Amino acid sequence: METERIELSARERERLKVLHQVEEGHLKQVEAARRLRLTDRQVRRLQARVRSEGDRGIVHRLRGGRSNRKISDALRQRAVGELRQARYAGFGPTLAAEHLARQGIVVSRETIRSWMSAAELWQTRRRRMKRVHVWRPRRSCFGELVMMDSSPFRWLEQRGPACHLIAMIDDATSRVWGRLVEHDSTQENLRTLQGWLERQGRPLALYTDKNSLFVTSRPVQRHEQLRDAPARTQFGRALAELDIEWIAAHSPQAKGRVERLFGTLQDRLVKEMRLAGIDTLEGANRFLEITFWPFWKKRFTVRAAQGRDAHRRLESRQRLEQILSVRVERTVGSDHTVVWQGQRWGVRREDVCAGLRGARAEIEKRLDGTHWLRFRNRYLSLHACPAAAPSPSPSGLRPPGLADRKPKPPTQIKTHHSPPPNHPWRKPWKRTFLNCEKPDISTLR
Repeated sequence: METERIELSARERERLKVLHQVEEGHLKQVEAARRLRLTDRQVRRLQARVRSEGDRGIVHRLRGGRSNRKISDALRQRAVGELRQARYAGFGPTLAAEHLARQGIVVSRETIRSWMSAAELWQTRRRRMKRVHVWRPRRSCFGELVMMDSSPFRWLEQRGPACHLIAMIDDATSRVWGRLVEHDSTQENLRTLQGWLERQGRPLALYTDKNSLFVTSRPVQRHEQLRDAPARTQFGRALAELDIEWIAAHSPQAKGRVERLFGTLQDRLVKEMRLAGIDTLEGANRFLEITFWPFWKKRFTVRAAQGRDAHRRLESRQRLEQILSVRVERTVGSDHTVVWQGQRWGVRREDVCAGLRGARAEIEKRLDGTHWLRFRNRYLSLHACPAAAPSPSPSGLRPPGLADRKPKPPTQIKTHHSPPPNHPWRKPWKRTFLNCEKPDISTLR
């Protein structure tokens, strides 16, 4: 007679072993219930089933049957069919589960992961062995440390232009603020910093990389030596005036929180803007302000270890516009104008003051596009001077047809002079001797 093979799990084998000990009298039912973490009444039930059915009696009655909580095949086909659409291309299981829940398909992300793997819509990535870095604990207060960085990416895919995302993230709470811009310039970074300052206040420290926007290798200039200040960039000078400590990261791993932020945004933000049909920078920044950043605050921010806010009160609006600007030092001309980047700027007649002509002053270009001249703690507004047109010659002074003549090519200037052969320098030099003998006095009388 062929013996039927029964497959038992490790838990069922342990239960069967304990029940055999009870049956042989080596163990009491109360002690068996304590070992199996069951009641003594359930132990007696299992023991009766083993006596009547043999070892098969230990197997659960629902094994091999259909679960009452199993998801229907129709719901699975609906979810997989939805994920096969082009607009969900590249979605991961977590993001796909959130969007399916909005459409009434509420399943766990692990279920979505198994469905996408079976339908070849998701491929698991093998984790590579990486060098272990010691994790730095979060700061304890909101505003104690804020990280700032930019990421060039096809944020609008092929629907819009390539752009940069300049973002700031708080280390204690992961609260985020950022903007999409065309270029990663000093003025765009100052505008992003202005957005954080107006919403939260001045943080204690700002953490960035060693980009040329934040670090400079130029020598210290004269006006910096007079103030005993080190050489700073425009962004570094603004942080110093705002009394915000600047901390430089020596490696990408040192600012890992903002690096991981861009990894998440390059997955989520790109797909959210794709579903919203956004194809311009203005629409993208409006979507960030109204929809995405509030969603991020609700979904991903955490509570700080301490409830207090370390941000400090912001100065007046006019003072902030003066700090978040680009400044250069120039010499004022005799006509009360200064030149910067090939453009001549003039001081209005009513703003001219004593000592301005020939003095050293600072041109201040603010974020709103206006230019100001900073002279002796005074701000003088500047206006662009048009380029001087070439003055026409008086009529009748030039002969007719002279303007149509082509100018002669300039003659080459001879830089080396060669003397002629009969030049005195070329004649042989003869030594002349003077007669130094003592003359005869008698002949002179």
